[in-house]
Amino acid sequence: GLVAKAHLGPGAASVNGTVKFVATLEGAAVAYGSLVLMALLPIFFGALRSVNCAKSKNSSDMPETITSRDAARFPIIASCTLFGLYLFFKIFSQEYINLLLSIYFFILGILALSHTLSPAMNRVYPTNLPNKQYQLLFTQGTGETKEEIINYEFDTKDLVCLAFSSVVGVWYLLKKHWIANNLFGLAFSLNGVELLHLNNVSTGCILLGGLFIYDVFWVFGTNVMVTVARSFEAPIKLVFPQDFLEKGLAASNFAMLGLGDIVIPGIFIALLLRFDVSLKKNSRTYFYTSFLAYIFGLGLTIFVMHTFKHAQPALLYLVPACIGFPVLVAVIKGELTDAFALLPPFPPSRPVSGPFSSTVPSAPLSTLYSLPSP
Repeated sequence: GLVAKAHLGPGAASVNGTVKFVATLEGAAVAYGSLVLMALLPIFFGALRSVNCAKSKNSSDMPETITSRDAARFPIIASCTLFGLYLFFKIFSQEYINLLLSIYFFILGILALSHTLSPAMNRVYPTNLPNKQYQLLFTQGTGETKEEIINYEFDTKDLVCLAFSSVVGVWYLLKKHWIANNLFGLAFSLNGVELLHLNNVSTGCILLGGLFIYDVFWVFGTNVMVTVARSFEAPIKLVFPQDFLEKGLAASNFAMLGLGDIVIPGIFIALLLRFDVSLKKNSRTYFYTSFLAYIFGLGLTIFVMHTFKHAQPALLYLVPACIGFPVLVAVIKGELTDAFALLPPFPPSRPVSGPFSSTVPSAPLSTLYSLPSP
């Protein structure tokens, strides 16, 4: 979502004796435009990487598949998690809760960012430098009863990525800077789109439809989503300051986009790219259609939010766009039946052990809003 924090300075206005930040038109345009661009990057590259991930012969790299049962349960699990966080923030000290969450996301963020940077590091790592291979093996039992708990293979390139990610993690932990937050947020989003796979379009429609209701209810029906978003100090959202033009990197009045608005439509868009590949027609019609539909839906969300000055559940606009446009194309091309069937050319994936069990935080905040913080 998008949040603007109150402060004294240019663009501030007095409302009922309190100071409310009012973004300039240029500042709001820069903030919203930056958020849209940041949202598109993990969807586009995550979808491309999901194709290679689906074709992986390595069982450790095999993606997790979200079944129709997982998709039906996820809105309920997400609602319970969201409401649980809301109660925690009401009952316990916000400072201690955010400290625990910061440590958790510090570890999770380092792993996610390291995995995100790995392909780029493979390209830029100097060939004249040694690249040693390592293996982290943790077993249980002996002899025939010996069982592998952890078997992780990595090399020097991975250690370089881990070192860089750790620096970003320490930066985030100490300063909570918005750039460090965005690096982790982008990594979480890309990992989610890459590693979480829907088994067919029907499952995608169930998941998006359920979260459509979830998003609308928790934004319009209660203040839970907005309260948790304001209280939750973790990289589960992308932020960009609306006063960036005035204050640069020290800006503090943020527009915010929840990672749920990226990951949820993103895994559906990635599914359509894999469907395009399965057709073997050297065409990416469904992928580009859904990608443009996402841009349209997010743009419409920002327009409505800016017009009515009220928090908007982004999935209210993204879900109909991301499902409706590709389905319309499938009907026109006579491929609707194929689109709702299982994808044939890829090997079976690991069943998901729980919604969002990879290096992606659970219960993503999927609301777009631009409201003054209390």
